[in-house]
Amino acid sequence: MTPEEARAAHRDERTDLFGWLVLAAVGALATWLAVRFGARLGTAGAPFLGSYALTISLASVLAPTVAVGVVAAAYRGWWERMNWPLVLLSGWLVAVLWTLSLAFVNGRDGLTDPLMVPDDYLADATRVGDHPLHYLRGYTTEGMIPSVVARGHPPGPILLLWALMRIGITDRIGLGLLLTAAGVAVVPLVLFAVRGVCGDLAARRYLPVLVLAPYAVWLAGGVEGVVAVLGAAMIAAGVHASDARRTGIRAGIWASVTGLLLGVAALFAYGAPWLGLAAAFLYFARRRAALNLFTGLGALIPVVTAERLGFNWVDGLMDARHDFAVRVEPHRSVLWWSGISLVVLLLAAGPALYASLRKSRNTPGWPFLVAAGIGVLFTLINGLARGGAETSWLPFFPWLTMAAVAPRHQGGETVPTPLLLVAAGAVTAIVIKTILI
Repeated sequence: MTPEEARAAHRDERTDLFGWLVLAAVGALATWLAVRFGARLGTAGAPFLGSYALTISLASVLAPTVAVGVVAAAYRGWWERMNWPLVLLSGWLVAVLWTLSLAFVNGRDGLTDPLMVPDDYLADATRVGDHPLHYLRGYTTEGMIPSVVARGHPPGPILLLWALMRIGITDRIGLGLLLTAAGVAVVPLVLFAVRGVCGDLAARRYLPVLVLAPYAVWLAGGVEGVVAVLGAAMIAAGVHASDARRTGIRAGIWASVTGLLLGVAALFAYGAPWLGLAAAFLYFARRRAALNLFTGLGALIPVVTAERLGFNWVDGLMDARHDFAVRVEPHRSVLWWSGISLVVLLLAAGPALYASLRKSRNTPGWPFLVAAGIGVLFTLINGLARGGAETSWLPFFPWLTMAAVAPRHQGGETVPTPLLLVAAGAVTAIVIKTILI
């Protein structure tokens, strides 16, 4: 990249940050006005679900320290010189440090709180007992109504927690650490997919954007990150399957693995199948449309297996929709929450989102970005985004910001890591975690 192009890229960074700040400020003001004047929101914690209180402790210095270290390493080009396996490993390790440093702002509670809510997944997991198949068969019946949180999801998260507890991981800290480590595995998986489609340099320069993302606030200690990991693994497998070097049986096997992962993800979240569009779009873009057949058949295997064992996915989806209509819709205005959910998107994805959307046409990874965007738009258009988007959209966030390192023009050179946007995103995460309980 010439000096003139580098200066232009830095100007774009400043413009993107300013644009994001304006939109975030307008959104925050509108949200405050909605709360202040008693709009029908169903919570006083908008735009997020929770409450607010300033929390500052000795542990509060951890997150800024990690952020400064990552920005400094990116500035010195460390990840551009590392061997690729070390890039993946270090990306995961740094993401673990970042997520834990944010969680520990609230002490050990930052890891255990997502599991300690009285009416949450863990409460259901303890009720499974010695008969998981019996629980699975009764999941959509009147006698086995799951907790409030679990009603909007398939039984996958509950059975995962049950399995972890059955093998001896019952300590809340241990569960929180394990779920956090698993959730941030989304980083190497996304980097693998980006490298396969956008190139090695783009993946390396995307790493700081990914590891210091504000949505890491909601990855600590919860099962929602598992859905993001399954979705990322599915897309990574699709990238591997459709690579030009992979043909015949090998391509078909990997496309089937892609489908299997998609089917498993669907048993953890009803919105996960939208990410399957990423694989479908990629197959067509790479002129490997026949792989859609293998992926589609593979996706049916977990869903049909679950049905044979007693859980009908479609019935579960209809039950979740009915519960939403009864428990949420009357108390939360679709008009207000559609706008507020966009504020959540802006804050959780950070300034990189603005740059990514501006350059969405310039990235070869457009299938990922478009699929994630469709998933978000569907929930908005259907009035389903009425609180909790910060967790339900976790599988989409990493793909929505990937064009932040896309070329300034189609076919151009990958821009340097937008360090200004990375730093601003880290500050956003720290502020959110400092005030949100």
